[in-house]
This record gives sequence, C-alpha cells and structure tokens, in this order.
Amino acid sequence: MIQEIYEQNPFLFFTLLLLVLATLVQVIYYWVIYGKVAFFKQKNEFVRSDQPVSVIVCARDEYYNLKENLPLLLTQDYSTFEVVVVNHGSEDETNYLLRDLSDEYKNLKIVNVSQDLNFFTGKKFPLSIGIKSASYEVLLFTDADCKPSSNQWIRRMAANFTEETEIVLGYGAYNKLGSMINLLIRFDTTRVAMNYLGFARAGMPYMGVGRNMAYRKSLFFRQNGFISHYRIQSGDDDLFINKAATGKNTRIEIQAEAHTDSAPKSSLNEWLRQKRRHLQTGGYYKPMHKFALGVFAITQVLFWVLAILLLVMWYQPYIVLGLVALRLFSQLFITGKVMKKLSEKGFLFLVPLFELFLMIISPFLAFANMLNKPVKWR
Repeated sequence: MIQEIYEQNPFLFFTLLLLVLATLVQVIYYWVIYGKVAFFKQKNEFVRSDQPVSVIVCARDEYYNLKENLPLLLTQDYSTFEVVVVNHGSEDETNYLLRDLSDEYKNLKIVNVSQDLNFFTGKKFPLSIGIKSASYEVLLFTDADCKPSSNQWIRRMAANFTEETEIVLGYGAYNKLGSMINLLIRFDTTRVAMNYLGFARAGMPYMGVGRNMAYRKSLFFRQNGFISHYRIQSGDDDLFINKAATGKNTRIEIQAEAHTDSAPKSSLNEWLRQKRRHLQTGGYYKPMHKFALGVFAITQVLFWVLAILLLVMWYQPYIVLGLVALRLFSQLFITGKVMKKLSEKGFLFLVPLFELFLMIISPFLAFANMLNKPVKWR
C-alpha cells in the first residue's frame, strides 16, 4: 500500500512523511515537556520557611501603581522580610508617596537612583542597585504594576529554597478583562509559561519573568550580575536566568497563592511593542536553548503549512485529518490542564486561532527589531 501511495505522487508522499515527523515532534513537546507542567503535583500544605526575604521593585513614575500595590507587598504574612523600592528618577509624586509609606511601614527600604551609568540600559542599573542594597540572601522580584494574588506570596516562593535551590520561577498573570486582546495576551502569557516552566521541570531552565521570580543574592554576584549582557536593553530577567539556571539549582512554584497579577496592555499596538522587547533577547540564549525552542517553532510552522497544503490537494485526507486531530487533541488537552494549574480560563478553544496569529506575526516583529530597536522601559 505504501508503495502504491508513493508511486502515485512521490512529492506529496514525502510531504506527508514530513508532516508525520512534524506532528510527532509537536506531540512529544506537548506531552513530554509541557506535560511536566500540566501534570505537576505541588504540595498544597505550607512548608514553613524562616529565611528572610528581600522583595525588590524598580519604579519610574509609578505613583498610582505603587499606591495600590505596595501596601499588599508590605503586609505579606511572613516573619522577616523587607520591600526594597528602587525609585529610578521618578518625576511624579512617587517620592512623597514612598516617604509617607516609610513612616507607616518599617520594612520598606527606599533606594533613590537619579542617574544611570552610561553603559547600562533598561532597568538593569537600578535593579543592580536594589540587589546590592538588599539586606537578605533570598531576593524576590516583581514589578510596580504587579500585585500578589494573596498574602502568602512570599511564603510560597520562599518555601522552595533548599540548600541546592538558588532560583525559583513563578507565574506572572494578567488581569482577566474578557476582551479579545485580553484573551490573546493571556494565551501568550500561558504559552510562554508552558515553555519556561516545562523546560525548567525537564532540567533545562532557560528563562523567567521579572514579574514573579526569586534567586539568591550570592548567585547574582557569583554570576557577575548583568555584566555579560549589559549592552542589551532587555533581559534583566530572562537573560540572567538563561546564564545562571541549571537543572539542579532551579525549581518552579505555580500555586495560585504564589501568582502575581498585573494590568495587561489595552491595545494591540501597545502589546506588539511589548512583544518586540521580549523577542529582542531570544537571540542571546544559550545554543541548546535556541535549538530546543527552534525545533518546536519550525515543526509548528511545518505542521500547519503541510497540513493545509495536503488538504487543499486532497492527498490522503483521512491520514492528514488524523494527524491534525492528534496534534490538536494534544494541544488542547495539555493546554487545558496547564490553564487549570495557572488559574487561567476563557480561551481554550481559541488556542489554535491565537497560535496561528502569533505564528504569522512573529517573523514581522523579528524583522521590525532588525530595522530599529524597541523603545526603552519607562
């Protein structure tokens, strides 16, 4: 039978074989890599931790966000911690707000940075100053526009630090607003989390998000901070993790109480600009990480292009439709399980459409980055 199919049209036969290979690779990624998040069983009970923690937040003209979110950080249910706010040249009312809050909360430490060093870009310089000013070994990071999902955030994240654990990767969610752009942003956030959390669980951590992650202060200095990528505007979170993380020193924390929440971009253009900044750092990942991520991206494109081509040609339609069904089932089942783990909902059956949209626009965003660099952070 195979010989007959081959003789009918050798070109389409090899196209079908390539589709089979692409489907197989995609299914392996979903079940083996992303499945490590989907089926991850994290203990629900508290592990009491007495390790002092320094929470670090960089802020530039973030008066309203700090007014809303900073008290939630300062009143966490944890024995010993401080919140270090790096006020990076703010020109709004941030100075007065921080001064008033420091009178009320003794665990607030304010670090004012009025001028950047010429060779640092983005938030790496103020973040480095905040790390150096931190009093404690365990550093927990979030952004000014983020709020912890509960008063147990610090406890959940800190409980993961053992003698060999130096990095803990958390999940930074976006508020659920219900609009189509909001659903797209939350899908993309879930997709990115499936990648970095799944690869971390598979022993190959490659990135984290600055909205919610933690690492040891000693690790930062042992890795010489951000020196290896100080000329790159972005990457204070993912490039540092890419360099410092190993399969042995990294853990993940995805309990709902350990999430952070922030307001997403309100328009497609704003979000695309944000995506450009995030894509900027991918080219600086370690070769093995670029290879692993590239294999998924290439086979993803091959799957859709070849499946559509063969269906248009109506070549072995039942085999092609079976492969499409296998891949879509794997995608929706695993993504659905991950969404439940990450307390996401509302976009599961839009996943294939969102995937195609991102697959189409990503090359254009990469090309735009080649023409001109994304704008700096605030």
